[in-house]
Amino acid sequence: MQVAFINPPELSLDFTDAANIADLCIISGTIRRIILGIISGIAVLPNRLLVKLDHANDYFKTYQPYLGIARVTIEEASGIQTPKKSGAMGLISKIVEDVPDCYCKVRIGTDEEWRTSTKNNDKGPKWNESHDFLVADFEQMIFLDVQDDDFGADDDIGVGSVSVKDVLLNGGTKEVALTYKGEHTGACVKVRVEFLRFVSEPQALFVQQNQDEKQFCGLATVLIASVLGLQGQRNELQPSVKVSWGKKKFRTAVKTYVPGTDIFNPSFDQAFVIPITRDLINNPAPFKFSLLNKEVEVGSVEIPYADVQYQPGLNVADSYDVGEGVKIRAAICLKGLQLTE
Repeated sequence: MQVAFINPPELSLDFTDAANIADLCIISGTIRRIILGIISGIAVLPNRLLVKLDHANDYFKTYQPYLGIARVTIEEASGIQTPKKSGAMGLISKIVEDVPDCYCKVRIGTDEEWRTSTKNNDKGPKWNESHDFLVADFEQMIFLDVQDDDFGADDDIGVGSVSVKDVLLNGGTKEVALTYKGEHTGACVKVRVEFLRFVSEPQALFVQQNQDEKQFCGLATVLIASVLGLQGQRNELQPSVKVSWGKKKFRTAVKTYVPGTDIFNPSFDQAFVIPITRDLINNPAPFKFSLLNKEVEVGSVEIPYADVQYQPGLNVADSYDVGEGVKIRAAICLKGLQLTE
């Protein structure tokens, strides 16, 4: 059984009694971000809370892959109003017209937030800047947050959101209305989305010469299912697996012995995704799996990139020997991109 939110949930907090001090905006906001960060890391797509009803379940078949990428272009904004300021800045803005220096922050799911450049002194900024986001569900929302780049803390201009599906069904472009503290501001941001689906075709990984070096040309997915055949005292075993591909490095959770669990054959059931960009594909490094006990590496194995690239379906899955009879059960899958009309 797998449980997940399609989009990050909204969270309201109300502290009572002695904890009332936490209702202060700064403290409450910090606590909310921490809680939402934990929830997102566990159960916001693409992350899923996995409950094994059958311990023999095969994680390679359970894993739900991404659908593709949304190439989001923030074209322009219109109707931007100067945000209200307080204190000394508020007095200055009454004397001298303060035209905002706008930028837009964008996020989808648990992907890292991206922001456009800043357009100075412009109430109708034109960016025409793009960024690629991984998409696990067409109902995932594109969250927009337009800010005024200012000395000290930046000022809020407005936020808006639209689903990937709604933009695609609207012909690939959509004007998203902005609100401030729940009220419509009259401003909007024009968003364009191209959807590129993942395909298992070697030619789809081909990098075009005019392709931006930051744009995705595919995706590498590494699944770590389990480690088999550990030896030693069970209370001294704290195994984990480190995954490396060039400069990209990831690590599974560290397992410890708990009564009723098999620490000698621990399950990890974790996935790591690496967007493939031009620099990674032009001179691909081998994939490396390292078995760690606490912080000490006790074995490793390398899988050449070509061993995956030339396999049917761009996919390999095996139990890889890392020494002394210990094996890491892992899978590597490569996907190219194909533009969807």
